[in-house]
Amino acid sequence: MKVLVTGGAGFIGSHITEELLLQNHQVAVVDNLSSGKRNQVASGATFYEEDIKNEVLHEIFSDFQPDYVIHQAAQVSVAKSLQDPLKDSEENTLATINVLEACVKHNVKKLIFASSAALYGSPKYLPVDEQHSVNPISFYGLSKKHAETYIKMFAQYHGLTYTILRYANVYGMRQDTKGEAGVVATFMKRFLNNQPLSIFGDGAQTRDFIFVKDVAKANVAALTKGENEVINISTEKQTSILNIVNELKAITNSDIFPAFYPESQGDIKDSILANTKAKNMLNWKPDYSFVEGLKETIYFYQKEMIVRS
Repeated sequence: MKVLVTGGAGFIGSHITEELLLQNHQVAVVDNLSSGKRNQVASGATFYEEDIKNEVLHEIFSDFQPDYVIHQAAQVSVAKSLQDPLKDSEENTLATINVLEACVKHNVKKLIFASSAALYGSPKYLPVDEQHSVNPISFYGLSKKHAETYIKMFAQYHGLTYTILRYANVYGMRQDTKGEAGVVATFMKRFLNNQPLSIFGDGAQTRDFIFVKDVAKANVAALTKGENEVINISTEKQTSILNIVNELKAITNSDIFPAFYPESQGDIKDSILANTKAKNMLNWKPDYSFVEGLKETIYFYQKEMIVRS
């Protein structure tokens, strides 16, 4: 298969590109490198340094002629979405419309879209399944909601097949401190550099943390499964902020103790996503426990630190 990955130089997109190549697909990456890095594009992938909002995207589709598109490119910071909702909408909604138009014009067989648990807002019950009401409490979540709606309407009017994957809190190698799972990257780098640690709230708040390699495999599975479905990608397990600290202490043999501050306004106390639909429709389940993912990520950053020193 010929697969085009938008945002393929970024955190999640680079891992998807690697997984596609491992499974012998032909891969092209489109990334403007605003947050992605050129050295994260796997060798073997064709690379186009372009912005997906621009008309040149159609030329890229004509040149590569993808059968499938995995759309990862996005503005992923909730905080930035609140500061600049117009930019957030441009990057997450308008850019998606341009990708959709290119898919239709160039007869793409299927689009796989990276959505988010942020659509659900404050959970009414746990675990949150795909039937849960959608009520985002950030502009980031709202822009993803609008993108999903455009995808479904393109399917209705143009027959474009899609799978929408709503990610839980993704963590792993190459992650920066943006996004909802940035706490893992932030804590890890502070432990490795022996820097002080801050927790907002009592640390008992929980999230569903999913390892990036498991997310990559879910995307590849969605190439041939889950047609016209919205599917959570998660572990269906809760991990508290304090648990992250304790696991990092154990793995790094550190004695760092966090400082506690008042909780952030509007912070959701607990979040966990059901993954039964992913198991049934994608024949997928997470391979990594939280601790296994942490260990692999720490090893990656430790090697990086040795190379730099």
